Amino acid sequence: MSTATIGAKLARSSGLTGDHVRALTAQAGGDLERLCEREVIARVDLPQTARAFLEKPDEAALEADLRWLRESGAQVVLWGEKNYPPQLATTRGAPAALYVCGDVAVLKAPQLAMVGARRASPPGRAIARELAGALTRAGLTITSGLAIGIDAASHEGALAVGGRTVAVLGSGLDHVYPPGNAPLAERIRAAGALVSEFPPRTQPQPQNFPRRNRIISGLALGTLVVEAAHRSGSLITAQRALDQGREVFAVPGSIRSTLSQGCHHLIREGAHLVEGAADVLEQLRFYKQFQLVTSSGGGGGEGSGSTPDGGAPLDKAYEMLLDALGFEPATIDTLMARSGLSGESIASMLLILELEGRIAPYPGGLYGRLSR
Repeated sequence: MSTATIGAKLARSSGLTGDHVRALTAQAGGDLERLCEREVIARVDLPQTARAFLEKPDEAALEADLRWLRESGAQVVLWGEKNYPPQLATTRGAPAALYVCGDVAVLKAPQLAMVGARRASPPGRAIARELAGALTRAGLTITSGLAIGIDAASHEGALAVGGRTVAVLGSGLDHVYPPGNAPLAERIRAAGALVSEFPPRTQPQPQNFPRRNRIISGLALGTLVVEAAHRSGSLITAQRALDQGREVFAVPGSIRSTLSQGCHHLIREGAHLVEGAADVLEQLRFYKQFQLVTSSGGGGGEGSGSTPDGGAPLDKAYEMLLDALGFEPATIDTLMARSGLSGESIASMLLILELEGRIAPYPGGLYGRLSR
C-alpha cells in the first residue's frame, strides 16, 4: 500500500491524531506501509469512528481522493514522515495527515502566524501588510487562514516583497474559502503552500475552523493578532498558541474601536505588545534579522521618509489637516473645528490624500489615516 493511500485513509479516519499514528507506527515496527493492517489496528487504542473506518474503509471515497491527488499535483503528508512540519508535529493533537498544494518544504521554515478581524479597518489591513512584509524580509514565513480582512492582507504583505506564505484552510483544498480569495490562493500556492487536514470535497463548515486554527498556531513560532473584536476566532488561535507553548503578540489600537478590544484583552493577559516588526523579531530571538530591520527602520517605524506617513513632503495646509485628523477616524465637521479650514477645502484635500494612499474613507462619513 502506497504512503499516499495510507495518508488518505488516515486523513479520513475521524478523530485520528499524530499520537495515534505514533502508536500505530510502534506496533508496525516502524514500517509505515503496515499502519492500516488489521493486526496492527487491533493493538492500538483508537477512537471508535476511526477504527470503524480503518477496518471497513469507504473505497469509493478513497479512490476519489487519490484521483484528486494525482490530478491536482497535491501531496498528502503523514505524521512521522520527513516532510511533516516539525513545529506542528510536537503539538498535542496534531493531525494524522496533511494535504498540501505547493512547496511542502516551506512547512519546515520558521513561521509566524498572523490573524485578525475579517471586517478589518483600512488602517488595520495596511498595518498587517506592512508588518508581514517586514517580517518576511527578516526571514520569517507568514502563515494565516486565507480569510478576508487581516488574513488576506498578511498573505499579500508577504507576497508583495517576494516572500513565502502558508494558508491553512478549514475545508478541502479543492474548495477554497472564501471563493473570492481563489486568485490569492493560487498566488500562495505558487510562492508557498496551501494546507488542510480535511480531505477533498470537505465543505467549509463552522466546526472546521477551530480545528484549522490549532494548525495555524502549531506551524508557527508565535501568533500575531492585528485587530480582533472581544469575541473573535483570532482569540481562539491565540489561545491555541498559548496551549502549545508558543509566543503571542498583539497590535494595540484605539480605545474607541471594537476591533481593538480583543488585542487589548490579549495584552492585559500577557501578550507582547507590538508596534513594529522589531518587537516580534526580538522576542523570537531572530537576532541577525532583528538587527537588519532595526538598522533599516523597517516594519512599523517611521523609517527615513520625510513625513511620518513615509510619503513625499506635504505643504503646510495638508500637514495641518493630517495633524487635525490624528490617528482616529473623524468627520469633516470635526476636522473643520480642529483645523479652522473650510469644509470645501477639507473635502478637496481629503480626496487628494486618499488618492495618495495616506487616508481612507470609513462608513458614516469618517476618514482615517493609513500607515504607509
